[in-house]
Amino acid sequence: MSALAARIEGIGFWAGGLPSWDAARAFVADAALPDAAPNKPSPQLLPPNERRRAPESVAVALDVALAACQAAGRDPATLPSVFASTHGDLTITDTICATLAADPRAMSPTKFHNSVHNAAAGYWTIGAGCVRAATAISAYDASFAQGLIEALAQLAEGDDAVLLVGYDTGATGPLHSVHVAEGLLGGALVLARDDGRPGAGRGPRLQAWLGDGLADAPGPLGARGARNPMAPMLPLFDALASGAAHASLAAGPGRVLRVELAYG
Repeated sequence: MSALAARIEGIGFWAGGLPSWDAARAFVADAALPDAAPNKPSPQLLPPNERRRAPESVAVALDVALAACQAAGRDPATLPSVFASTHGDLTITDTICATLAADPRAMSPTKFHNSVHNAAAGYWTIGAGCVRAATAISAYDASFAQGLIEALAQLAEGDDAVLLVGYDTGATGPLHSVHVAEGLLGGALVLARDDGRPGAGRGPRLQAWLGDGLADAPGPLGARGARNPMAPMLPLFDALASGAAHASLAAGPGRVLRVELAYG
C-alpha cells in the first residue's frame, strides 16, 4: 500500500474526565485534569429532547464530530463521514438480548432503532442536515485504523474533506465477559486534501501506510482509555497532543497502520 496523505484541519476528543481536545492536550502535557468534567457528552447538534434521550454511543460520537468540524471551520452539512466503532452500543445490545430472553413482546422499537451499527451516523446526518455519504465501519481492534484508511481513500478519490469519527462505550451483562469494555471514548478528525491548492495546508500533515509490526505502547491518553474498545486509536491522539512525528495503530493481526506527522 502506497502512502495516503491529508491535512488534519480539526480535532475533537472526549473521554472520562477529558471532555475536549484542549483538556486532552493539557493532560498529555502535565497530567492536568479539568474541574467538574461532565459524566456524559451533551451533543449540541441535537434538539434538547433528543439530546437527553440519545444513547451514550450517539452522544459521544456527535459531540466529538461537531467539535472537530468547528475546529476546522467546516460546515458539517458539507462533509462525507466515516464512523468507526468496534461494537456499537453494547449496553443497548445487552438490554435487547435480555428482553428477547425474558419477554420478547416488550421489545422497545427505540432501543432497536439505536442498536444498529450506523445509528450514530444516522443521527449525525439528520442533526447536521447532511446528505453526503456516511460510512459505518467495524473491524474489531483495527476499527479506527481501517476507518482512517477509508477516509484517506475518499480524499484520494477526489473529496475535498472527510470527517472521521471513532467511538465506543462500555459493556454490561454477559457481554462484558467477552470483551472488557469500560467508559466512554470518542475522537474525531476533519481530514482535508493536501494538494497545494489555495486554502490547503491547514493543520498537521499526515501520511499513512500499512505494514507489519505492533502498535505503539500506550501513552498518557492510551493508558487512561486502555479499557475502552476504541483505545487502539489513542496512539495517534497521543502523538498529536505531544507533537510527536510518528504513531503506529493496530490494523489487523500482525499489521499496523504507520502514521507520519509533520507540523507547521
